[in-house]
Amino acid sequence: MCYKQKYLSMQINPQDQTIETKQVMHRTIEIVSLYESEAKIYPRTVSGFFSRWRWGLVFLTQLVFYGLPWLDWGSRQAVVFDLGARRFFIFNLVLYPQDFIYLTGLLVISALSLFLFTAVAGRLWCGFACPQNVYTEIFLWIERKIEGDRTARLKLDKSEMSLEKLVKKWFKHIVWIGIAMWTGFTFVGYFTPIRSLAMEFITTNMGSWEVFWVFFYGFATYGNAGFMREQVCKYMCPYARFQSAMFDKDTLIVTYDQARGEPRGARSKSADADALKLGACVDCTLCVQVCPTGIDIRKGLQYECIGCGACADVCDNVMDKIGYARGLVKYSTQHAVSEGLDKRQILRRVIRPRVLIYTTILLAISIGLLISLALRKPYKVDVVRDRGSLARFVEDGKIENVFRLQFMNASESAQHYTVSVRGLDGIELVSSPQMTVAPTESRWVPLRVVVPQDASTPGSHPIYFDIALLDTNQHLIEKAVFIIPK
Repeated sequence: MCYKQKYLSMQINPQDQTIETKQVMHRTIEIVSLYESEAKIYPRTVSGFFSRWRWGLVFLTQLVFYGLPWLDWGSRQAVVFDLGARRFFIFNLVLYPQDFIYLTGLLVISALSLFLFTAVAGRLWCGFACPQNVYTEIFLWIERKIEGDRTARLKLDKSEMSLEKLVKKWFKHIVWIGIAMWTGFTFVGYFTPIRSLAMEFITTNMGSWEVFWVFFYGFATYGNAGFMREQVCKYMCPYARFQSAMFDKDTLIVTYDQARGEPRGARSKSADADALKLGACVDCTLCVQVCPTGIDIRKGLQYECIGCGACADVCDNVMDKIGYARGLVKYSTQHAVSEGLDKRQILRRVIRPRVLIYTTILLAISIGLLISLALRKPYKVDVVRDRGSLARFVEDGKIENVFRLQFMNASESAQHYTVSVRGLDGIELVSSPQMTVAPTESRWVPLRVVVPQDASTPGSHPIYFDIALLDTNQHLIEKAVFIIPK
């Protein structure tokens, strides 16, 4: 929108006392909207090396995501995060809240893996395994099957409303919603046993929180993969913003060989490019048409590029058709393109100090986590003083303290324990020293401990509970404090 504004001045004519108006300034003010809606992107279908890898990972990730909750391990679901019981079951592992350190280690490994892969080969995660792009690829495939290829979809969206358009649009959205809701149901199935959840759904007895999360995650999948698509990658994902800090000129990225491709221009298949003084790029713009974020890779590295390699696939297909060598658009490094490095030189530069440091740290943490899991004891015990029972004098003049021991059976078989106590002269356990804990059960057991009145001076004194697992050589030692009153 534009406005034209005139600045006027007035002065009095001394002869006829009339007012003269003179234009002293003329300026045009242009108002530009701060928000500009972007045109919808219609990615073209492409086939090639990177496309096969991308679809292979789509099948693999979705096979794991949708299939894992239905696997059984003994008498239970193989992988389930039971928040109500505060236990995580991962195949033969049973983790408690006290095992939070393993989750921390897993998050650190994931972050370091992301740093390593990005330093080596750019946004591999984004282009091939990120859930946003995986579901976008699935939804785009459904859209192509129902509405047609890129040209047909463009024509359909520009046409007036008709019965054909209405049926195609509604059918597409019904399929999208079905997949989105199944995705939400599967997601909740990782926290509520999925077979029980299915029965609750069939009998309409699902809990309110389960219904909320099914619809919430389903709505997020439907909105992100069906409508927002590349907007999530370009504007909402923080990874696109800080990736430049992990890139350098020896990082493998999807890149355009400008020296070979320029000057670009159209020509017939039989034309002599050297005679026309043209580069290898025929300016077909197919690399732009297949890009899921709608960028032109020929303009250089851009933060919107997710590294999917679709432009490299379609460019190779074009080069094959016109008889040129492949690799005008390819996975390479900026140094390799500018200096003409071969594969061996590229690999030598890729294995650089920062990559070696990331790899060393990642291996050290991964090995440490695996060793910790291998040496992890199949039970845990926490000792807590009974706050409802203070130190007191009992029969025979002895002093009694009551403790509560939480036994956490981290295995799927019943465990039998024996408990002993030491740390003060004459200390003894009054309660039964043996107890049984059911499989994967967490059980609180009160224990009475007494000492002679003259065992030590008044105050707090450290004592130690020795908890042994019967029929094994495993035992734990837990420290506690015994109070002797004045």
